Amino acid sequence: MNPYEMIKAHLDAAVPFANHVGVKLISIADGKATAELDQRGEVSNHIKSMHAGAMFTLGEAASGAAMAGALAPVILDMRPVAATAQIAFKKVAIGTLTAHATSSRPGADLMQAIRETGKVAFDVTVDIRDSSGDTVVEMTVNWYVSEQR
Repeated sequence: MNPYEMIKAHLDAAVPFANHVGVKLISIADGKATAELDQRGEVSNHIKSMHAGAMFTLGEAASGAAMAGALAPVILDMRPVAATAQIAFKKVAIGTLTAHATSSRPGADLMQAIRETGKVAFDVTVDIRDSSGDTVVEMTVNWYVSEQR
């Protein structure tokens, strides 16, 4: 099992709320991740589209996976915290959604900052698209990552 598959397995177990909502991590790489959420009654709203809270959970989970992928060699020794998040709902979202997350800095730069100061803060942008490829949500999560003590 490669490091990204190990991270995926760990995140699936470590974030029970995302599992409860139905988020599926599809892929994790260095500073990138993809996750999906199928629409069903439990994650829909009063107008029969995807609930805003479900879309936030999808985006936050994808951003966390991208963050973990960027820090793969050291992530198990780190304490990551989502410090802030901004979200913009662009279009009514119906059906299966796919979140594409990308870190603002390469993993090597982030690890260098941790080696120098023991911590790093950086953004992960998330583009959530519907099955036709249209962007329904744009999101940015700022992650603060420090060494566990």
